[in-house]
Amino acid sequence: MPQCYKDKDGFQQPHENSLLFLRFSFLSLAGMMYTLLAVALLGCVVHAAPKRPSHYGRPGGYGSSTPTVTIKNGTISGEYMAAYNQDYFLGVPFAQPPVGELRFRNPQSINTTYNGTLEATSYAPECVGYGGDQIGYPVSEDCLYLNVIRPAGYENESLPVGVWIHGGGLFEGGTRDERYNLSFIVDNSVQIGKPIIGVSIAYRLTAWGFLQSQEVSGSGNTNMGLRDQRLALHWLQENIGAFGGDTEKVTIWGESAGAASVGWHITAYNGRDDGLFRAGIMESGNPVAYFNYRTVQQYQPLYDAIVANTSCQNATDTLDCLRHVPYATLNTILNTTTFDTVFQPIVDGDIIARWSSLQLAEGAFLKVPIIDGANTDEGTAFGPTGINTTQDFVTALSANTSQASIGAPFAPGILAAYPDVCSDWVPPSPEVPCNVTYPEPYGAEYRRSAAYFGDVVMIANRRGACEAWTANGVPAYSYRFNTIPAGLPWEIGVTHFQEVAFVFDNTNGLGYNAAHSSVNPFANKSESYTELAKLMSSSWASFIYDLNPNNFTGRHAGTPDWPVYSDGAQNIVWDANATELAYPEPDTFRESGIRWILDHALAYHR
Repeated sequence: MPQCYKDKDGFQQPHENSLLFLRFSFLSLAGMMYTLLAVALLGCVVHAAPKRPSHYGRPGGYGSSTPTVTIKNGTISGEYMAAYNQDYFLGVPFAQPPVGELRFRNPQSINTTYNGTLEATSYAPECVGYGGDQIGYPVSEDCLYLNVIRPAGYENESLPVGVWIHGGGLFEGGTRDERYNLSFIVDNSVQIGKPIIGVSIAYRLTAWGFLQSQEVSGSGNTNMGLRDQRLALHWLQENIGAFGGDTEKVTIWGESAGAASVGWHITAYNGRDDGLFRAGIMESGNPVAYFNYRTVQQYQPLYDAIVANTSCQNATDTLDCLRHVPYATLNTILNTTTFDTVFQPIVDGDIIARWSSLQLAEGAFLKVPIIDGANTDEGTAFGPTGINTTQDFVTALSANTSQASIGAPFAPGILAAYPDVCSDWVPPSPEVPCNVTYPEPYGAEYRRSAAYFGDVVMIANRRGACEAWTANGVPAYSYRFNTIPAGLPWEIGVTHFQEVAFVFDNTNGLGYNAAHSSVNPFANKSESYTELAKLMSSSWASFIYDLNPNNFTGRHAGTPDWPVYSDGAQNIVWDANATELAYPEPDTFRESGIRWILDHALAYHR
């Protein structure tokens, strides 16, 4: 852990900065995805008089009471933060530690009572992962913990609950990440008259949570990381009432792989309703996966290679043998480019019953209201550079480093759907006109390629989900985030992950550092940026509270209502540089290309 000191306001600040990557973090089975942004130096941003303290360092001298709750396993004590009038319960276990005999097994419920009062005042280590988001944070196999942030003074009421599932490609990330500070959105919920409780949950990552092979499938321990999340949701149904939460008003919410996780729970068990949540929020992720599903047979050589690097080669039960390999040994093996990011969920006929494009077509999903959106330039995070010719584009389509590769016979259809005409590549963009010349190393046809890769990974399935919800008479609120934060060059545009700081109302830039390639997204920006963050964060809180993102106290004057998608297939566009911070638009851009992708979902194996 970084060494900390107390600033003049009594809040602990770390001396060390922590290297983390911006979340351009989806990688393919065959190897690393194209990564367009450099390593970002992230740490706790120190301000002489911070507008908003971070609850990631423990405060000193605030409050005199110790909040306690009694759940099924015993009594838990938390900590009170007077600056926000909030109670924190951090590092609360929701499963038995997945170590030893429980390594590479589905999560197990806690079946014992606490010995005395459990002190829950600091974050647990992050789950073991292999990416920049883990750097500077402690990691451990023993990582299945959650955090509860509640507004104080509502102990005798029953508040709606927003459950945050972090992203990171299912191979990195964690609830400790300062960029996911829940205090701000919980505080906003109180200010707008719609108080909510914020919860963040951890889950096993990379091979620790998504090891796949015939041995794994045969043992029934597939997709363990998703089952971790599912067990946390069951735990909340049993226990969140003790914290003042309403079990019937739970919204699950995530970004990137976290949003995809929300989609997996909406379609889990072929759409079975286990009564775990009443709504979902998906930021750049959808019920239809962002990647091509691989089979157990395709994963088998990777599993065999892991076994070959241990002393388990001659074991009768190699999976059981791997459970007893020392952590340091196994961690060293997995922390290589051969294994670190390649394991992803599979269709196991159970929690992932089948390809979800089929489920959406048949209406086999939970009929719960959703927010589902994406950023204008998602493709700059997921597509390759060096696209100078049509042939370069064709080669990239079927490259095995692609998130969603497709066979060469489909190339003519894609080229026709994404013609070499700029107006067909992008929504209206006064910042980047059609005649712009991209610098090296992007290439003359980079924008065309980026449009396709953004659609095939994120945007097309966002539109497809909203269409499926509308066809089934279920409310969907769709958005396009169109605000370039500080620190990003124009050629990257409004790329993946950039809405997160706005949704969390993280206007102090906690987790970002201006001295390096990741800066406070609001640095040197106009007041409209902070106003947009307030509007977006409050809209999210309002939706969690009563499923309506519009009717809350203090809503930015003159802002049009966020339309339900069924009202003319419209998005709300979030744009701090426009005349209005938010405005509706027809969801018709790149119509032929997106329709082609949706119509060929099975060719993408999803």
